This record gives sequence, structure tokens and C-alpha cells, in this order.
Amino acid sequence: MPVFHYETHLPYAREDVFGWFSRPGALVRLTPSFFGSILAEPSDGLNPGSTAAMGVSAPGGLGMWLGSAAGTIRGLLPKSIAGSKWTRPEVRWDALHTELVPGTSFTDVMDKGPLAAWTHKHSFRDGDAGSTIMVDEVNYELPAAARGEWAGGKMDAELQRMFAFRERQLRGDLAFHATHQGEAKVIAVSGASGLVGRALCALLTGGGHTVLRLVRRAPRNAEEIFWDPDAGILDTAGLARASVVVHLAGHPIGGRFTDATKEAIYQSRIRGTRLLAQSLADLAADGVERTLVSGSAVGYYGAHPNAAAASTSLQSMRQESRELVESDPVGDDFLATVCRDWEAACAPAAEAGVRVVNVRTGIVLSAAGGVLQRLLPLYLAGVGGPLGNEQWQSWIGVDDIAGIFAHAALDAKTSGAVNGVAPHPVTAAEFAATLGRVLGRPAAVKVPALGPKLLLGEQGAAELALASQRASAAKIQELGYDFRTPELETALRHILGHPPL
Repeated sequence: MPVFHYETHLPYAREDVFGWFSRPGALVRLTPSFFGSILAEPSDGLNPGSTAAMGVSAPGGLGMWLGSAAGTIRGLLPKSIAGSKWTRPEVRWDALHTELVPGTSFTDVMDKGPLAAWTHKHSFRDGDAGSTIMVDEVNYELPAAARGEWAGGKMDAELQRMFAFRERQLRGDLAFHATHQGEAKVIAVSGASGLVGRALCALLTGGGHTVLRLVRRAPRNAEEIFWDPDAGILDTAGLARASVVVHLAGHPIGGRFTDATKEAIYQSRIRGTRLLAQSLADLAADGVERTLVSGSAVGYYGAHPNAAAASTSLQSMRQESRELVESDPVGDDFLATVCRDWEAACAPAAEAGVRVVNVRTGIVLSAAGGVLQRLLPLYLAGVGGPLGNEQWQSWIGVDDIAGIFAHAALDAKTSGAVNGVAPHPVTAAEFAATLGRVLGRPAAVKVPALGPKLLLGEQGAAELALASQRASAAKIQELGYDFRTPELETALRHILGHPPL
């Protein structure tokens, strides 16, 4: 039976490293989107008998193409259909924890799944100067049908790719928690099942914090809080248990800008934010210091805040188009109006003494959703290219936007509006060239402007696909947030599991 080894040296105490693995969220944080998705987290932590379930994609570029294409299609389908199993090209993997030596090792096996056999032992021992040496040992057996193609190192190369991702992810999370030490908090999160919400909740629970999820159905356990923003209903007693509320919920932005869609985008954000802000204001009399971290977007500044430079050459635009800072004025288009009123809806909480943070998010990059997921099928097929040329794109990796929301939740000095973007925005042409280089694919097929207009309508194309916003990350950096992947190529290589340069 083949054996795969991966050794990781971590500058953190063994107690802290092992503790991170024992908390909820570890499996979510360690599972790359190019590998698959988590269907069920461990039922009883690392204890023997604990079970977990994953959906596993096909390996390599094929799996990434299938996963991203399916994700794009799901985004266009009604919710009732998008959740169907046939929309996810994954094979179920049931894991079972079999052995645990607290602080030293734990083992899980594949109880049911695509391989003939799989046993994974995680071992931890002390290194020099309070560090930890972690060893992953995997004994596996390929199914008979795959032994010819995947024998001779191909499987090990795929495992190397996955465990390198896990090492980078683990280092980043441990570094974040080391700089955000303090009393564990109870944090309520709306939109917890979304792209950013899943990453944020797992990051927070990995740091020892308790997450309460706001749900619109009957709660299934004590860590869920019922709310119905449309009806103005919220379990205030449940919310009172939290000292921090992170608000991410809202109707997806990305479809055709019909009147009905625009109304849903607007009302879903204003109603939910107003309900949470007023509820926190009503709770202020209990004397508990609370925080509201609410989503917003760089659309606050308008689709073309530097319109004067938009018609100039790329070199001239670089010189004239300054970075947008949080004190800049609001734009005058639809999405700017949404962001303005979204942030203003937090006023009741702020007036009651609640610390309020509005995170103006840029383009979130993940293979599991959003813009990058929609681009991947085209690039992997060799027909990718820039959407526009000189438009500025203020991007951010999914782990960094989750980190910024977590930082805002935990850092008492952070307040007001902050741009949730990476420090180095790029033009549309630079983005396309970088993605093509990371994937080893051409990026020369320029997308005609008619394409976004057909999908999003005239207004949606102008405010989303063809927008140009060069936002600054200086404020959040000054407030102490340390970016994991400040450069686009580094971020894409991590997200897509390609070796760093």
C-alpha cells in the first residue's frame, strides 16, 4: 500500500496547534475548493467514532473545470433546483475518526468513498524553541480502475498539492489567532452559509470563539438564532448572548438588473441591517459592550469614480487614478445608493453606543463562488481573456476578506468604514494575464462588452462587470490587519492550488 508523508514545521506551541485541530471549523479551513466541499463537519471533534462527510471533485484540472462550471450553472438556477445533488459533480467521502492521543496524534479513515482504502494519521511533537513538528502520514490504495494512470507518483503529486495548501492555510490561521488573543467571544453571524460566511465562521471557531448563526427556519440547536428580516422578526433574547454581530446576509448581486432584482438587492440589505441595528440599540440598556460589523461594498464610490481618467491611456490612468479612501464621497448610481443606505441603516446601533464597522468589500476571489469561479471554465478551456482593459479591479482573496471581518469583530480600535480590498489592485488586463499565467493558459480572447450586457443588462454591466474602482487598503493595514496574500498572483496560486513561484 503506498504511503505519503508531509512534514510541517510551525513556530507555535504544540498545545496551540493541536487545540486548533480539535475545534470546529478546522476541516472547513483545511479543505481547498479545488478538492471539494464539506458536507458535514466532525460530529464529535477528534474523538473516536466521530464522523464527517465531504464531496470530492475529480483530481487535477478536470475536477476544477467541472466544479467551476457546475458552480456557475448553479448560480443561474432557482434555489429549489440549485441545491440538487445532480448540480454538484462530486463523490461523497465519509470519514471516521478511529484513534486519539490528546496532544500527540489522531487518525481518521475513509469509511466510504472513491478510493479502495485511506488511513490518515496526524502526529505532533515538540520542535526547537517552543515550535511544533507536525507529520501527516497517509496510507492509501487506489481503486483498480485508476491504478494504471495514477500509479508512479501522480497521486502523490496531487496529495502534495493539497497538503501544501493545508500548510499555508494552517500557518495563516495560527498567525491570525496569535495576533488576536484575548477572551473568547460569542459572535452572531448572518449569511453564515454564504461564500464569505462559511470561511469566517470556521476562522472564528478555530480561534476558540462561539458562533451563533442567524437562520430563517426553526433553529435546530442552541447555536442558531431565528430571524425573518422581511417580517421584522428577530429572537432578541438569542441575540443578547452575543457581544458581536457580523451581518453578511443579502440577495445575491450578479444577475440581470431587472426592477424586481434591484428591489430585492436593496430591501434585503436595508431591512436586515435596520432590524439588527435597532435590536442592538434596544439591548444597549443591559450594559454589555457590543459591536456590529456590517457588509458593504466598494460600489459605495460609484462604478466610475475616476471617470476623468477612464478615457486616457493605461500609463496616464495609472498616474491620474488615485486610490479611493473611506472618506471619499458616495457615488450616484444604483449600487452606490444601496451601499449608502446599507451603511446608514446601522445608525440606531451607533447612536446607542454600539461600535459599528462597515466593510466595503471588493471582488472576492474563490474557486467556490463569485467572479473567479465563473471565469475558470473559460480559462481552463483556453478561451479566457480580459473583460475590458484599463478598468481597475479591487480584488481580495476569500481568506483575507474573512480575516478582515474577523479582525473588525475582535479589534476594539476598528470602527467606521474600511475598504475590504487587497493592497495591490490591478487593471482588467493585468488580472487576465495573471490568471492565465497561473493556470498555464492563454488569456488573449477579449470579452466583448455585449456579453455582460446580455447577462446583466445595460445597467448591471456598467455597475458590475465594467466598473472601475481602485480602492485603498491603507486604513485596514494601519488598524493592524496583516494580509496573507497581498499580491494577485500569490492569491490565485494559493486559491487554485498551484505551486508558489
